[in-house]
Amino acid sequence: MQFYQSTILNNFPDIKHAFTTRDSSNLAFHVNDNPLHVEQNHDALCTKLNYDKHSLIHMKQIHSDIVHIVNEDDNFDTPQTCDALITNKKNTPLMVMVADCSPILFYDDKVRVIAVAHAGRAGAFKNIVKNVIDTFTNEFKSDISNLHVSIGPNINACCYEVGSEIYNEAKELGLEYAIELKNNSYYLDINSIIKKQLLTSKVKEKNIEFSNECTTCNSSKYYSYRADSKCGRFAGIIELT
Repeated sequence: MQFYQSTILNNFPDIKHAFTTRDSSNLAFHVNDNPLHVEQNHDALCTKLNYDKHSLIHMKQIHSDIVHIVNEDDNFDTPQTCDALITNKKNTPLMVMVADCSPILFYDDKVRVIAVAHAGRAGAFKNIVKNVIDTFTNEFKSDISNLHVSIGPNINACCYEVGSEIYNEAKELGLEYAIELKNNSYYLDINSIIKKQLLTSKVKEKNIEFSNECTTCNSSKYYSYRADSKCGRFAGIIELT
């Protein structure tokens, strides 16, 4: 299996992480794939990355700004309806699934807390990043200067053409800086929104990393909904060890 690794997160031996590719096959149960095949894909992935599948926490993602704090009732078979997960529990891998949206991995190496977030256009416009960071500070007493954030492959502005209604919504939210006009068409730069939200929340710029791989340009490597609406999902995973 092939994985994309974060340079920033590779600095910490007490966590495991990965961004999967098409090489790990589809990991989502909601895309009309055979559930048995999806289960087998998870079995293969957990063997490769050496974690217990039943301890993996994933989500029923709904393009919200909801952050769920993992508790003792959570497991592989009981995904929460939310778009971010956070925990300080060891041996409890967190997973975010995407196909053009941004998979975001967070780690505070001092209080040892991890999180994942799913940030597509809706999540970025709703500022799910702020909700995750507020949960770090309010629930786990994090100092944001210790937070490290890796944003995995996602659709870049080169391919993310949107309509005038999205431009107008962005403008109303003060996000027009993320819209580029090319050949009378609007293109949205989600990464610029996420970066500004992280910096506004006082995450150090040196602690922020973007993969800069566009999933649509690289749809042979990553699943891309823009390239194929019937595609599967790849994932970002992080675990405290």
